[in-house]
Amino acid sequence: MPLRDETLGIGDLAGLTGVPVRTIRFYCDEGIIESVRSAGGHRRFDRAAVERLGLVRRLRGLGLGLSAIARVLSGERSVAEVVAAERAALDVRLAELAWRRASLRAVEEAGAGDRAARLELLAAVEDGTAARDTLVGFWRRQMIAPIADETFGAFVAMAVPEPPVAPSPPQVVAYAELVALVGDRSLTRRLRARGLVNVREIGDENAFMFGVGEACTLVEPLVLAGEPPREGPELAHFVAVHASVRGRRDSPGFRRELLANVAPDRDPRMRRYWRLVSEVSGDRATLGATHLWLTDSLERSITP
Repeated sequence: MPLRDETLGIGDLAGLTGVPVRTIRFYCDEGIIESVRSAGGHRRFDRAAVERLGLVRRLRGLGLGLSAIARVLSGERSVAEVVAAERAALDVRLAELAWRRASLRAVEEAGAGDRAARLELLAAVEDGTAARDTLVGFWRRQMIAPIADETFGAFVAMAVPEPPVAPSPPQVVAYAELVALVGDRSLTRRLRARGLVNVREIGDENAFMFGVGEACTLVEPLVLAGEPPREGPELAHFVAVHASVRGRRDSPGFRRELLANVAPDRDPRMRRYWRLVSEVSGDRATLGATHLWLTDSLERSITP
């Protein structure tokens, strides 16, 4: 292709790259591709514009926006970085769409008599991420005593299921029910009232949560095996933790006090919460299931 000098005209650049002239003009106007004006007022480009425009074309083919491409061309970010960011954003979008699709199917599959209630339930939950944030916020409000971030994070990992990447309609319904449950103000008031009592009674909240977590771990094989609640070393450890952080000793009287203290955890709504967590996560020995096994065992230990 004959060229008049070391620079390229816009037609030459279009011919070398396969990018239409009008698109090159647009990129120039947006500051993506640099040009200079000839004496006659025509756009002229240096030879490096061929490679730059080729890169722009390839990145646009992957769906990247002009702002991200401009950062690559300026050296502010690498191709790998902008591609990774675009992929992460796409993952979020795909998760939102998967949640929406499952929600639509859940409404579609509901019986005529249940469809209105299910529609109302699901419409209150924007997406899986927002739903999870609601559940995390609920548990954060229950933690009245100061605890380490690591302790709270470990608790949340067990108490708040991650929204499934490709949820089924039943999983979306279960997650929406979780959100509805934590919006029950009477339940929140009951849990917080118990939390205020524990602040006064428990000396070390982090040690308390760690010890109860150990007791729940001991119970996991029993829950998975379908063993009914009963007395044993697991319950003894659970009671010992509660007694230790309160400066008390295990006794029938203390066990009766403890049973009254854990009554909010045994509320039918909380039992429902943990069943729903199991439905979403597929985990049969959830933190709640093991804790309820212990509290039910506690009741049996003091009931004639």
